[in-house]
Amino acid sequence: MEDNYVEVGVGPVSFDQVVAVARDGAGVRLSDDALAAVDRARGVVEELAASPTPAYGVSTGFGALATRHIAPELRTQLQRSLVRSHAAGSGPEVEREVVRSLMLLRLSTLATGHTGVRRETAELLAALLAHGITPVVREYGSLGCSGDLAPLAHCALALMGEGEVRDAAGTLMPAADALADAGLKPVELAEKEGLALINGTDGMLGMLVLAITDLRRLLRTADIAAAMSVEAQLGTDRVFAPELQALRPHPGQAAAAANLFALLADSGVVASHRGPDCNRVQDAYSLRCSPQVHGAARDTVEHAATVAGRELASAVDNPVVLPDERRLESNGNFHGAPVGYVLDFLAIAAADVASISERRTDRFLDKARNHGLPPFLADDPGVDSGHMIAQYTQAAVVSEMKRLAVPASVDSIPSSAMQEDHVSMGWSAARKLRRSVDGLSRVVAVEVLTAARALDLRAPLEPAPATRAVVRLLRDAGIAGPGPDRHLSPEIETAVSLVQSGAVLAAAQSEIGDLR
Repeated sequence: MEDNYVEVGVGPVSFDQVVAVARDGAGVRLSDDALAAVDRARGVVEELAASPTPAYGVSTGFGALATRHIAPELRTQLQRSLVRSHAAGSGPEVEREVVRSLMLLRLSTLATGHTGVRRETAELLAALLAHGITPVVREYGSLGCSGDLAPLAHCALALMGEGEVRDAAGTLMPAADALADAGLKPVELAEKEGLALINGTDGMLGMLVLAITDLRRLLRTADIAAAMSVEAQLGTDRVFAPELQALRPHPGQAAAAANLFALLADSGVVASHRGPDCNRVQDAYSLRCSPQVHGAARDTVEHAATVAGRELASAVDNPVVLPDERRLESNGNFHGAPVGYVLDFLAIAAADVASISERRTDRFLDKARNHGLPPFLADDPGVDSGHMIAQYTQAAVVSEMKRLAVPASVDSIPSSAMQEDHVSMGWSAARKLRRSVDGLSRVVAVEVLTAARALDLRAPLEPAPATRAVVRLLRDAGIAGPGPDRHLSPEIETAVSLVQSGAVLAAAQSEIGDLR
């Protein structure tokens, strides 16, 4: 990535490149080897187009209409009609970062030289990304099989100069106007191109990559929240010792426990009850078992990353061009099951991490379990409610996340006159995972906020350097320490922004180095 551009070649794009294009606005250009591969595959399609033998997607209809041979003079209309009819999405607009990620991933497949598009079509898709032109894609329309058809069709429509887009400033306008303003000309799609532009798992895959990126940060932040809770609830750090974790050698568990151990190092609070006078035998599960839950979620994320890596290396289209054999072959690689399963799996893991975070928070508020802290951490209990309702907010989000953890990929509704009789619902799995990731960040933020208040209430005992840095971050961001009740929602939203931006993670790491 130089000059804020990502070069797309015949090989897979990386997670970092997806994030750079989707979130950071990086432009895109095609490498010379990608353009050569595109030209080679196009030559095969043109040979087949000239042949009297029907070839699916080149000289036939689509789906259940594949038995009709299409005359050469109707093939441009065939591709145009395909895109127009499939751009049938409905509902709210999909986020810009999702649309940009799916455009990049479709371009990456085009660049493999297995789809048969012309180079000018691929280059126009790259140009839309470079100019910040984002087609309007709607929430509903993909069944996650035969690709994310409707979302991708809305993007293909923009290449034709039709439909609506948003320009780099976010202004809604006709695609034709946006292309003209950028000095770009729409393409007239030729044989196979409409199909090649819409037949991929790019939407669900883009959302998977973004979710993995977010979850890797959030799980380390959840370790920070757990450490603050263990510390402020006078828990022990001894259960996180490496020799105990080695007895159950899950890599995610080892990483989470190592983080907790490092975060609690040199804590005056922990040291204050480490001696022989401490009569606490065991901490509650939500404290003691944090590495086991956070670690299982970590291992799930890394499994999902393995699947995503394979999918990034795939050429998903149907039919697919095999240039060496000069032929076109139908296949089922567009089925979203591999991606859909891990999207659902991640929603389960996120819900469980949120659930244990909420349980840790709740312990702070109960005077029977918080070891000497005031009820609800209130300044004047009875007059003040402290963080009572912050936990309600957490509980509401956790409950929603449990509903979002119900798998989408176990459902299937047949379509296309029973030709497409089993579908993945992977797009739906991805959409609900995005809401779940957002929910997890909110739950963790409330725990951080509550634990910071509790640590202040433990004064004059000093927290560990890492947790103290997080408390200082909150205070510097305008979240006051303990005191009479005040409007709590803005403080929660500030904490959420600090979690989502990575500021909480950065604050802790500034004291002890990178967490695992």
